[in-house]
Amino acid sequence: MAKITAAEVNKLRQATGAGMMDCKNALVEAEGDFDKAIEVLRKKGQKVAAKRADRDSSEGAAVSKLNADQTVGVAIVLGCETDFVGKNENFLALANQIADIALNCDSKEALLDADFGGMTVAEKLIEQTGVIGEKLEITAFEKLEAPYVGTYVHINKIAALVGLSSKVDSAEVLGKDVSMQVASMGATTLSYKDFDPAFVAAETEARIAVIEKDNEELGRLGKTLKNVPKYISMAQLTDEVMAQAQEDAKAQLKAEGKPEQIWDKIVPGKIERFVSDNTTLDQEQCLLDQNFIKDEKINVAKYVASYGDVSVTGFKRATVG
Repeated sequence: MAKITAAEVNKLRQATGAGMMDCKNALVEAEGDFDKAIEVLRKKGQKVAAKRADRDSSEGAAVSKLNADQTVGVAIVLGCETDFVGKNENFLALANQIADIALNCDSKEALLDADFGGMTVAEKLIEQTGVIGEKLEITAFEKLEAPYVGTYVHINKIAALVGLSSKVDSAEVLGKDVSMQVASMGATTLSYKDFDPAFVAAETEARIAVIEKDNEELGRLGKTLKNVPKYISMAQLTDEVMAQAQEDAKAQLKAEGKPEQIWDKIVPGKIERFVSDNTTLDQEQCLLDQNFIKDEKINVAKYVASYGDVSVTGFKRATVG
């Protein structure tokens, strides 16, 4: 039997991340052959992976990486089975190493086939499954290219990327702030202009039905009823609708006996409230139309505009679970 030294065990451990005893046993089985020992550990990982294939890798770590000039960004999630592993320093280091590789890949499949120190990323995940004892997989892969890309990662649970049309002054602050908005508020699209009319119509009908049902219960309890909107998106607020809202506001002021000379001071506020009450879908799902989390008096579009000639070209979000 080949004599296995502590230095050889440590070398294998550094290369694979496996425990001391696992490394020693692998070297013994491989009769001191380093490459064969790695293969032994890999086969162990395959066995563990096969046994845990039906497990749910709903925990893990979300990380993001940007290239040197910040024109390309990736956000990935390395999934595992438990939060304990997901917070482990070695696991987080592995996630960051894979994210570095992901910068040069265009898809999750390309990432899994990419080289990781002489093996593919997929093979590395199998190897580390044997080391860690939990199912590991890439559960999210997002990539974004733009003249400038900003990012924000929330406690390794959500990684967000935002593309800007130009690298303006303080672009790093703007990119991070809007990425934080993406991470926090979970927009699904950039603007209400992206909505399909059929989707808006169906969503309007569904939301009104829910509110009307809620109002039945509120009425039974003698509580204040919720406002039932006619619309839920700016996509529905045509020039005709807005003109009618103006007329309705003036008619209300007239009925209340308000002097006509002060209507111009009151009507804009009523129209602003009308828009707010009738764009709930946009405020939930459209990044630019959401209230800005750092100043809810303005929306994201106005915050971006405060930086000058720049716009948001796109965004991506990768979440654990």
